Amino acid sequence: MSSTAPGVLRPAQRGLVLLVAFLGLVGAGFQLGLMPLASLSVSRDLMGNAFSPGSAGDWFARYTAAIMLGAAVGGIAFGSLGDRIGRARATGVCVLCYSVFGAAGAFVTSQEQLLALRFLAGLGVGGMWPNGVALVSECWTNATRPMVAGVIGTGLNVGILCVSQLGRMQAVTADSWRWLVELGAVAAVVGLAALAVLPESPRWLASRGKQTAKTNAPLRELFRPPLLRITVVGICLGAIPLIGAWGASKWMIPWADAVGGASQAGYKASTQGWWAVGAILGSFFGSHLAHLLGRRTAYFCISLGSVVLTCGIFLWSRPLATSFLPLVFVQGLVTTLFFGWLPLCLPELFPTAVRATGTGIAYNTGRFASAAGVLGAGALMAWSGGDYARVGVISGLVYALGMVVIWWAPDTSRRTLDD
Repeated sequence: MSSTAPGVLRPAQRGLVLLVAFLGLVGAGFQLGLMPLASLSVSRDLMGNAFSPGSAGDWFARYTAAIMLGAAVGGIAFGSLGDRIGRARATGVCVLCYSVFGAAGAFVTSQEQLLALRFLAGLGVGGMWPNGVALVSECWTNATRPMVAGVIGTGLNVGILCVSQLGRMQAVTADSWRWLVELGAVAAVVGLAALAVLPESPRWLASRGKQTAKTNAPLRELFRPPLLRITVVGICLGAIPLIGAWGASKWMIPWADAVGGASQAGYKASTQGWWAVGAILGSFFGSHLAHLLGRRTAYFCISLGSVVLTCGIFLWSRPLATSFLPLVFVQGLVTTLFFGWLPLCLPELFPTAVRATGTGIAYNTGRFASAAGVLGAGALMAWSGGDYARVGVISGLVYALGMVVIWWAPDTSRRTLDD
């Protein structure tokens, strides 16, 4: 891995950092978008005659919970690794982790095998976000951070859009789903590039000369004063969007497949595509909204819009209805404004020496709750006999918590990373 002395990176180096981090997150988004699109087809193939809509919904919940748990563990473990060995090297490790274990899912013969590989791929997915965000935040100037945070925020959803478009070009069925899983291996090229040529953060390099025994144990520092309160608030701010996304939003794709898949084979891919296009716009403009309105006001408004739209789409629309796909687009745009807000604002909460660990904990601890929420939704799905609308409305209410939690957060609108 090439490195640079503490100081300011050249424009070409900053561009390379942004490109590699963005592509790393696109690959992670590809992994996140796989099972919402393919889960019913996977279950039909691997369950055979035992397949039923309720059991398939339960397996979708398990797959989602597995990658969420993996991402939660990986975000904390690999975030801490990034504070120890550098953001660039940790980024390469994370990409290789999710690409190798993700692609291995094409060779499974049972649901249980795929479940284990989803967890292992999730480790790399979870670690990619804090390391990529910390690296980009520290390599670009404070004046450009809202713009680059928006670009980084779109990465996951660009990956999800890629999955949906591939699904539109070639149908994902019980007889043909493994090809899509295999494509996850392409991201390994990005991981190797990160290890070989990616410049390291000058701020991180400078901080290494100031390390103490305390900052060499970032987890310990984050969970005691003076950072304990900030860590807890950051966890809440990261958890609410994740629980909402995986406990409610992602159920729209299997819902579309269950209702419209029989008459329109590509309808689930179209649904994911509409959502992903809205999500790309939302995750780009979320950082700009935070810059325009202020960190706390923006988060409050996003929370309000998310609860109204998420509950509304499950209450007042339905797959194949004229209003459904436009509402999916708008819901994707509004609920993912969070994911532009987070890469701008979470790094501002933590000092450089523990930034990747702190950001990883704040963003990924919510995945533990997400996994529990998804499993709970899966149990609701099985109990209700496949009533996606009921599960979506109940799960969507979590966004309302954001309107309360944000007022315990410090206002970092006028703060720079150096502060």
